[in-house]
Amino acid sequence: MGKRISFIVALAECLIILQMAIGIGGIVHDACAELRVISDQTIKGFAHPESVAFEPSERVLYVSQFGSVLKPTLKDGKGKISKVSLDGNVIEDHYLPEQGVELNKPKGIWVENGVLWVTDIDMVWVFDLNTRRGRPVALPGAEFANDPTVINNILYVSDSGRKRIYRVEPANFLDPDIIPDVAIYGTELSFAPNGLYPSKNKALLVVGYDSGDQDYGVYSIADEDKFETLIKNIGKLDGLFQLEDGSILVTDWKSKSLIRWHWKEGVTQLATGFGGPADFCVVPEGKRLLVVVPDLVKSELRFIRLSK
Repeated sequence: MGKRISFIVALAECLIILQMAIGIGGIVHDACAELRVISDQTIKGFAHPESVAFEPSERVLYVSQFGSVLKPTLKDGKGKISKVSLDGNVIEDHYLPEQGVELNKPKGIWVENGVLWVTDIDMVWVFDLNTRRGRPVALPGAEFANDPTVINNILYVSDSGRKRIYRVEPANFLDPDIIPDVAIYGTELSFAPNGLYPSKNKALLVVGYDSGDQDYGVYSIADEDKFETLIKNIGKLDGLFQLEDGSILVTDWKSKSLIRWHWKEGVTQLATGFGGPADFCVVPEGKRLLVVVPDLVKSELRFIRLSK
């Protein structure tokens, strides 16, 4: 009888967790599973990498790099995007942009269906990964265009300098005949938005960052005027990813760590010791996950494998 009661209690707890996860747009496969680090490898030799994106058809990584100078708003034409294997080997150091085209301080990257978007101070670029042809669009008034994401053929770009998010439609404006509509999404925010990511219910997830003493959390914005705080004040956040179970991975400059937020367990540090953990990607490897975190300050990548 005791074992039966214990089982019923455990089942009830998981059902409660399931309801909470659905409330933030999560799809829960195993609400009670924990994640643990099974390996952590550092690859050096990069030049202030800011963002890593995974391209699933070739199973390769694209890494944005500032170059030798860590000045995120300097227009020096020294930025580049490298193509890197999943074991950290550089396949092509200067994959983008093509010769004759300049990037300055490329930051967040988003890859989808053979197309790559990347921000660069006051504009956002779109590139065809096969032809390497690219086209920029200016973001009027932007000071620190940071992270892009695409939801339903609409591109969203955070501007940490002006505390706003831009909306660009259509997302793929590579064709010169297309004149994209560029507008501010919603109203000016009370914090500097950094990482963006689509939630399971297609709302826009946003993390907050500030160079001052204030901590920020994870927020959801839907239909411009529906603003919700999902996770309160956990740090100075950069990269963002929502897992299939609805829990959230973020990088935190305050604790210099990769952390996971879970509705039952709260905040857990998965990996520490970063100088400046920036915009990461998550690569599925069967029942495991590979998280590749660029360290902007230390000029290296961390390859962190997680398992349940």
